[in-house]
Amino acid sequence: MDDYRTFAMTIAREAGGLLKKKINDIHMISFKGEINIVTEADRMSEDMILSAIRDRFPHHDILSEESSATETGSAFRWIVDPLDGTTNYAHGHPVFCVSIALEREGDVLLGVVYNPMLNEMFVAEKQRGAYLNGHKLSVSGISVLSHSLLATGFPYDIREDKNNNINYFTEMARKVQAIRRAGSAALDLAYVAAGRFDGFWELKLMPWDTAAGCLMIREAGGVVTDLFGAPFHLTSPHVLASNGALHQDMMAVFRDLNPVPKM
Repeated sequence: MDDYRTFAMTIAREAGGLLKKKINDIHMISFKGEINIVTEADRMSEDMILSAIRDRFPHHDILSEESSATETGSAFRWIVDPLDGTTNYAHGHPVFCVSIALEREGDVLLGVVYNPMLNEMFVAEKQRGAYLNGHKLSVSGISVLSHSLLATGFPYDIREDKNNNINYFTEMARKVQAIRRAGSAALDLAYVAAGRFDGFWELKLMPWDTAAGCLMIREAGGVVTDLFGAPFHLTSPHVLASNGALHQDMMAVFRDLNPVPKM
């Protein structure tokens, strides 16, 4: 896995450097939905990453946010978010990242999340731990929900669908120390792995949002399920990630609200 790890870190750093260089430019913005946008920087970052993958591993499949997935039958698949936090980025708000994961036969083996604004390289390998700039990560030790700092986000169809996380946010905000809504799910997950957040939940995420970060949390000693404790997989409609100590208490908040969100 060493070659894969080095490759993923290198290309994430290069793509992140491109994004950092362009953050204060005037951005060309396209709308994929009412509030779901893509910038030219997304596409430039994606082109850089996907070209590198195709050159180095031409027979591997790729799933990326802004391009059609490839299905060659390879056991390996790269899962790429070239710019997680696009809305932040488009407004010049410096909270975003590049996320790259490598999956083999449905099993995520490698995850990289790079925050170029702070030069933070989060890396996880299955059964080999999670690291930030070479330092081993561990989830937090907070065990009391009212002492916890959590993170979450809201789906792009918040205006159209009542399953929009507002009910969960409102109830959870009454029970914890604070909640942050930073706008980059991959970075939020990496921060749970680093112990900066004690837990995270969100609805309607995609595999490129969660693949790298969820591996990171597990390798740092945390727990990842769906909102109600069922096993999490990359096509799960919602995710709950925590340091483990808070997991049952967070699930209890969601269960008490009912009903289970429909996706």
